[in-house]
Amino acid sequence: MNQPYILSFPPIGDASLGYLSVAQQLSDVPFEIARVYWTYYTPQDVTRGGHANIDKELVLVAVAGTITVTTEMQDGHKHTFVLDHPSKGLYLPKLCWHTMQYSENAVQMVIASNLYSEDDYIRDYSLFKSWQ
Repeated sequence: MNQPYILSFPPIGDASLGYLSVAQQLSDVPFEIARVYWTYYTPQDVTRGGHANIDKELVLVAVAGTITVTTEMQDGHKHTFVLDHPSKGLYLPKLCWHTMQYSENAVQMVIASNLYSEDDYIRDYSLFKSWQ
């Protein structure tokens, strides 16, 4: 079973001009990219996520601020990751329950392997734990 892990997107540039990082499919990101979206202006006291995707892999990147991501796999393996720099991302495999907590003014970019489909989401934790 795949587990979540941190990816590195090395910064290119220098402090005098700024930096950029690159995320290319099948090299920097371990899947073909079908969709990119971002979340912003999320209040600090709001927890987002609370779901798993049946057939979608994700990479989460905090392009600004800090995002704390808690993950759980069906076998009970839990992990907490802190995304606090735009040069690192978090790979989430299929069937990974996750929640996100944001710092003030955090911006999260999400790179997804599939287009959006509500049918791909498991939003009930007990159903996630029993999913075959």
